[in-house]
Amino acid sequence: MKKILQILFEHKTLDRSLAKEVLVNIGKGVYNEHEVTAFMTVYLMRSITIEELQGFRDALLELCVPVDMNGFETIDIVGTGGDGKNTFNISTLSCFIVAGTGQKVAKHGNYGASTISGASNVMEQLGYKFKSDPGKLKKEVDVANICFLHAPMFHPALKTVGPIRKNLGMRTFFNMLGPMVNPASPKYQLVGVFSLEMARIYNYLLQRTDKAFTIIHGLDGYDEISLTNDTKVITNAGEKIMTPEQLGKRMVSAQDISGGTTVEESAKIFTKILRGEGTWAQNAVVLANAAMALYCTGAFKDYNDAYASAVESLENGSANKALEKLISLQ
Repeated sequence: MKKILQILFEHKTLDRSLAKEVLVNIGKGVYNEHEVTAFMTVYLMRSITIEELQGFRDALLELCVPVDMNGFETIDIVGTGGDGKNTFNISTLSCFIVAGTGQKVAKHGNYGASTISGASNVMEQLGYKFKSDPGKLKKEVDVANICFLHAPMFHPALKTVGPIRKNLGMRTFFNMLGPMVNPASPKYQLVGVFSLEMARIYNYLLQRTDKAFTIIHGLDGYDEISLTNDTKVITNAGEKIMTPEQLGKRMVSAQDISGGTTVEESAKIFTKILRGEGTWAQNAVVLANAAMALYCTGAFKDYNDAYASAVESLENGSANKALEKLISLQ
């Protein structure tokens, strides 16, 4: 690691193969905690290159425990996190609304490193038991239309760096990697990113896969459709700016979509919204993200049709039933 750190301290960058080697070694526990912390801290002070990110992704995928979804065409809705906005669990809620429409979902998530309640925190609080058994995960997708993949169970490197990320309490390059290494290799992906630079990097990387993807970035810094400002939307076909009115029929304020101060509070907000008891602002934001995910699958004529399907899933209780079915399988 000394050699690697020396390269980085001299303001040089790693090529793809060296980046891969470092992360494979981190996953295998070759370095001590202080070396790994120093390595991660470098990337808090400078931008990551595409080659470095590709190398890190290669390493995680090489070490990954894959999950074969056996013919199910799944989608993942995931934000990179690290936007510092402390919203409620918008992406995870959107997954249940999407599942309520009949679309299969393989949600990849982790504990919050820079937020109070990440996807894994809230799912655990709701009674979900993390697992890596492919048979059980496939059954969840079959019965409830959704399963949850807790990242450290599939990625040894993420398990190793988990405590360090929590201690740093800041966004690290692992936030950028999460959406690219879903062990179920979903066919469709909605990715929220915290910056325009990250949006460009993701566009470059996802164009080189066979996925149908949509990248979203709230222009006021959100890694999701927040409806607090316009949203940059990038797909396989190109990019555009969409307004809150186009996406969610209305604009909302930042305080309308803030999350809880504890995991318990976040879980209460979560279940309240799924039961159809959320505020109009909370509902609008979740529906917009779910609609964008549904539209990404190509199953709808236009975004408005996808939005109508999302509304129906929430209002007729299908989204909440998906959660109930999932928890009953634990």
